[in-house]
Amino acid sequence: MRYCCSLAYLLAGLMAISACTNNTSETKESTPPTLADLIPKPVEVKPVDGVFELQENTVIRIAPGNPALQKIGGYLASALSPATGLSLKIDSGAAPKNAIGLNLVNDIKLGNEGYELKITKEGIDINANNPAGIFYGIQTIRQLLPASIEQSQRQKNEWRIATGTIRDYPDYAMRGAMLDVARHFFEVEDVRRYIDLLAYYKMNTLHLHLSDDQGWRIEIKKWPRLTEFGSTSEVGGGKGGFYTQEQYKELVQYAADRFITIIPEIDMPGHTNAALASYPELNCNEKDKSPKLYTGTEVGFSTLCTKNEKVYQFVQDVLGELAAITPGPYLHIGGDESHVTKKE
Repeated sequence: MRYCCSLAYLLAGLMAISACTNNTSETKESTPPTLADLIPKPVEVKPVDGVFELQENTVIRIAPGNPALQKIGGYLASALSPATGLSLKIDSGAAPKNAIGLNLVNDIKLGNEGYELKITKEGIDINANNPAGIFYGIQTIRQLLPASIEQSQRQKNEWRIATGTIRDYPDYAMRGAMLDVARHFFEVEDVRRYIDLLAYYKMNTLHLHLSDDQGWRIEIKKWPRLTEFGSTSEVGGGKGGFYTQEQYKELVQYAADRFITIIPEIDMPGHTNAALASYPELNCNEKDKSPKLYTGTEVGFSTLCTKNEKVYQFVQDVLGELAAITPGPYLHIGGDESHVTKKE
């Protein structure tokens, strides 16, 4: 997987998949994408003349007794069903023809996230060392199908995939993008959609920017005014919003099901106007002791008062509650444009 510019890939995904949401189109695409029509570019591609076609009797084949593959198989069936109208069954029996096989193997070169995709006229095999690789192979299958596969209603089409072999693995262990929900709040469903787009392009990290001058977006039970008051603004004066801890945990699981780790960010000690407006005692700016909610775009004017012992309890409580609902290995604390650290 060649990752030159994560943002460029994401924007391409937004345009490509958004273009596929018009449910009134019934244009028949006679030529499927080629094995070269993939983002990111695979490590190795060997095309062979021919196509595999999804049909009513196509099944998803997995090894018996593997819950992870069962779950991924269900994801594949759900992804293909709306546009094709097919209800692909998951089968753990003998290898039939016209099957999509999800196979765990031992191939050192593929690493933890790589996969090998073998497509013949008779069927498809996705081989990988781990379930993550199987999942990324499924994203490749989605890209190799006609673009209308992303429609939410049944389409008139022939669901053909070009034949050949693809071997692919990432150049970078961490591949991701940031979503700033602090300056402009996004509802849970919008964040899910963003996660789906990251997964489509085989990204594995979502940096979720949960606080800034313009708004506080995550429930902290020991400091309730952060969301009761600090969440009610955003750039331009919108109504803002926030995620309950239960909603956040749901997003974390939704991302994990797509092999994406969420890294939550609480920006500090700068970029804290929303927190200071909620709890003025955390502020040490005598000229603006009780700041108002902020809806502008300028930066570099707010800071926690690090000489105030209460600030340290605030930081401990916020990061403690967030860590308790974040299973991933990282919390992000911003650190930029601080007024209380030495310039050198």
